[in-house]
Amino acid sequence: MTMTDTPPPTTAGSRFKVIRATTLSRVFGLVALLVIIALVTVPKWADVSTVRKLVQLFVLLAVAQMWNLLAGFAGLASVGQQAFIGLGAYGMVILVNNQHYSLYWSILFSGVLAALVSIPMGLVAFRLRGSYFAIGTWVLAEVARLVMKNSKSVGGGSGSSLKVSGYKAATRAQSIYWIALVIGIGAIVLAYALLRSRLGLQLQAIRDNESGARGLGANVYRTRFLLWVVVAFWTALAGAAYYTQNLRVQPNESFSVANWTAPIIFMVVIGGIGSIEGPIIGAIAYWAFHEWFGNSPFYLIAVGVLAILVSLFVRRGLWGLIRKRFDVQLFPVRRRLES
Repeated sequence: MTMTDTPPPTTAGSRFKVIRATTLSRVFGLVALLVIIALVTVPKWADVSTVRKLVQLFVLLAVAQMWNLLAGFAGLASVGQQAFIGLGAYGMVILVNNQHYSLYWSILFSGVLAALVSIPMGLVAFRLRGSYFAIGTWVLAEVARLVMKNSKSVGGGSGSSLKVSGYKAATRAQSIYWIALVIGIGAIVLAYALLRSRLGLQLQAIRDNESGARGLGANVYRTRFLLWVVVAFWTALAGAAYYTQNLRVQPNESFSVANWTAPIIFMVVIGGIGSIEGPIIGAIAYWAFHEWFGNSPFYLIAVGVLAILVSLFVRRGLWGLIRKRFDVQLFPVRRRLES
């Protein structure tokens, strides 16, 4: 038998194919695109109240997805995410009120400023591990709050209002809505693209086995630090958009762990940490509870009961329960073999 007559070897490569997307994920992608197109049109037909509520939802989607990247994939359980919310908000005050920058461009520049500030913060926080890291990020956020609280140029303890007299209210509301939509949807797209990249592969390896990932050549410190800066940037964007809609920035509110980081952790935990779908479910659930109960005392009771039930009976979150029962994945980030 000659070389040309030799039958092809029976290997895994000839019997299996490597896939990432599934039929369900493709259908979901199409549906998601239609939903996004519909959301783009909302300011044209919805009332002001609906627009404001959706801006809040987009902000929650963004900050939850960013914290999930840190804690769910990089193993960095930060309790100081309110620092970047506040830095984004006060970046707007500095750029718009003091430097007279464009209101809309200042949102982007506020994110850049927060990312730059996150570098020295990270150099301090990354010297700590585990629970000490969590406490350290909280302390750093408190330092940022005290700095802003004692800075008279940004209003001090009483805070400051954004100067938007040169912008029409209706135009401003529509523009902030679209910016918040880009930030919210962009956070999901960013997380998906990041986890499909080489950096995302390192993050998932670090999450599964940090020592093993380091042994295979992953630079754990550099990978985590880069993610820390990216998360700071995007979280600050969300904070800047939120307070541009609210117009009023106060240090105790914008740097509040109760107003920001505690809800962020709640959203990710009940939705399902370590997945892209989980924070989306958690953000929508938290937002729905807030809209349903408003300022009623039953709001905190409902949120607390849900958190307890999920912690006791569904430790992988609501998405973990769905995936276990139906074996579905809407954002496939890992390759798998299929016969």
